[in-house]
Amino acid sequence: MSSRSALWRPAARLLAHAGPAIAAVLSLLVAWEAYVQLSGIAPTMLPAPSRIVAAGLGQWQSLATHSLATLQATTLGFAASLVAAFGFSVLIDFCRPLRRALFPVLVISQTLPLVAIAPLIVLWFGFGLVPKIVLVALVTFFPMLVALVEGYAATDRDIEALLASMGATRRRRFVLARLPSVLPYFFAGLRISITYAVVGAIFAEYAGSRHGLGIYILNAKNNFRPDLVLAAVFVSAGITLLLFGAASLLQRLAMPWTRLAERTP
Repeated sequence: MSSRSALWRPAARLLAHAGPAIAAVLSLLVAWEAYVQLSGIAPTMLPAPSRIVAAGLGQWQSLATHSLATLQATTLGFAASLVAAFGFSVLIDFCRPLRRALFPVLVISQTLPLVAIAPLIVLWFGFGLVPKIVLVALVTFFPMLVALVEGYAATDRDIEALLASMGATRRRRFVLARLPSVLPYFFAGLRISITYAVVGAIFAEYAGSRHGLGIYILNAKNNFRPDLVLAAVFVSAGITLLLFGAASLLQRLAMPWTRLAERTP
């Protein structure tokens, strides 16, 4: 019995955490379905969830192919963004004047609307994978950089002073004190940025691409198929939730002490 209860305990905790969200989503879908059925609104204006699911299942192979293309662009672009953000954050932390020089430029880059810049990036880099990677990296770079820089700034000064008194070099203090302190900020920025990454990839595909959910949505819209448009939107939302959950799982694995803090009454 004890082994069986040990297996059920994590599932019960997961259900307790996810239960309210699942109930809210199901309630919204039921209300949506009821409104469409009772109001008699045309499916070309607002398709019912049941119609969207049926259309998505009928096109599951095409949706799967385009979803994999979007997922590939998202992960590659986000990986490039993480590498660049970490590299620049280290440079900024070791050279404070560089922060004053770069941050205004980076803030200005975030004011550029995706609708305007996505076609330009496609025009410059073509219709392949590169423009999608570039746009995803541009969208997610700044939030990750800010999270890392703020995490370095939150390092306990007493710990750094202790390490300095023991003869630790600046690089050694960075590894032993500043990097561990950045973990909560890093994962907070990771969860936020990963949602932007999917949006950036779809925008790049929408502006011009051969494969991906963005071009699938554009084609479905041009064919007056709102059910397929919403099916692709649901798939993109599922991809976002999947990546968000992966980021949360990675945080729990990298910071196991947070689980102990949650269990402490």
